[in-house]
Amino acid sequence: MIRTIRIGTRQSPLALRQTELVLAGLRKVWPEVFFQIILITTKGDKLVDVSLNKVGDKGFFTKELEAALLKEEIDLAVHSMKDLPSCLPEGLTIGAVMVRHDPREALISRNNLTFAELPAGALVGTSSPRRKAQLLHCRPDLDIRDMRGNVDTRIKKLERENLDAIVLAAAGIVRLGLRERITEILDTTLCLPAVGQGALGVEIRVDNELMLEMVKSLNDPDTSGCVKAERTLLEALQGGCQVPVGALAECREDTIVLQALVANSEGSRILRGQLSGKREEAEQIGLDLARQLLRQGAGEILDSIQAGGS
Repeated sequence: MIRTIRIGTRQSPLALRQTELVLAGLRKVWPEVFFQIILITTKGDKLVDVSLNKVGDKGFFTKELEAALLKEEIDLAVHSMKDLPSCLPEGLTIGAVMVRHDPREALISRNNLTFAELPAGALVGTSSPRRKAQLLHCRPDLDIRDMRGNVDTRIKKLERENLDAIVLAAAGIVRLGLRERITEILDTTLCLPAVGQGALGVEIRVDNELMLEMVKSLNDPDTSGCVKAERTLLEALQGGCQVPVGALAECREDTIVLQALVANSEGSRILRGQLSGKREEAEQIGLDLARQLLRQGAGEILDSIQAGGS
């Protein structure tokens, strides 16, 4: 008899909505099982007014969930893949990566203006150094303001803090049923997304064969392979949320096409690369593209940022 399965998640509205998507998928295959949602507060949930630039971001939104997994207080954890560090704690693994939703960025503007239509000096809110660098690369006239909080909080800050626009992950906005608030979906040539953006992952203990069996029905091979390529690249670059690294892999029949960039903080220098290969070579593609970017000078850019430069 299968016991109660405890699902760990953060308690933001988006995290709960994403957990509902995982739960719905599990119930289709395991209708007889009782699932219990366990709410866990992470460091990222507590330090809502602290810029990501000022904290060590590895595990900022996941460490407490992973600790609960290792202590066997929960059986699986649901994450936005973009929040999950590229190197997992010993004893844990990604059991499934679900079908990816739109990985692109969404612009929400106060006067329904597109990115190109924003006036010179427009105030744009985002919590991401990666977004900031790319937006400034295209529009150095913009005034980028640091802004954290859940999706609803950020939308409220758009009005309350007299911002002209904010930039958020499109997938989260859509999952919350707020598609109509989106002014414009930004093309990836303008703003390449974060590693894993738009994808949901289920993390489990390596030795929990029952959980591995249960969650494998959720796994989408295409998304899993693409995210693996992106995460391998990020790990090879030793990057994270506090450094401007963007990446997006796409499956085209039996081929993975991975594009990536590394930028300095102000977006005045951006290194780009693209590489393709067989789907079964996802990790090698990520590693090779990281090496290509490092040969171009990505290491110097990242070292300077992490040392407090630009």
